[in-house]
Amino acid sequence: MTELRPLTTRECIDLLSTQPVGRLVFSENALPAIRPVNFSVHEGNIIVRSSRTGSVAKLRDEVVAFEVDSIDLATRTGWSVVVLGKANPITEIDELVALAEPRHRPRPGGERSHFVRIPIEVINGRMFHVSDAGATQPCGLGRQE
Repeated sequence: MTELRPLTTRECIDLLSTQPVGRLVFSENALPAIRPVNFSVHEGNIIVRSSRTGSVAKLRDEVVAFEVDSIDLATRTGWSVVVLGKANPITEIDELVALAEPRHRPRPGGERSHFVRIPIEVINGRMFHVSDAGATQPCGLGRQE
């Protein structure tokens, strides 16, 4: 059986900052698209760096979802946080300079000079623990019984 506990807003924001990669969900050519992205949390926003030519760079005033999670298969515990907000490019020079600091650098190689801001408009999350009884495989971690 899976025990679920909703997370508070503060817990969600604190957990977001513990992971280097999240998944950005948006619509591309009228179809759902999901991209793993490096990110940072800065002043109540998710900041994503991308190339100027990728699909993330094309996001303008679009509602997106952003998800981060962590699962420990050994302890059968984990958490998931989902953020909803409107993605927009960052264009103000002072903000771009501040975000270009080393602590905001992307991990993958290549050109990543485009910044996208996703204000945390809606945030929710949950912590879960799967008891050993009846749990036979890791893919059952997210299942509610």
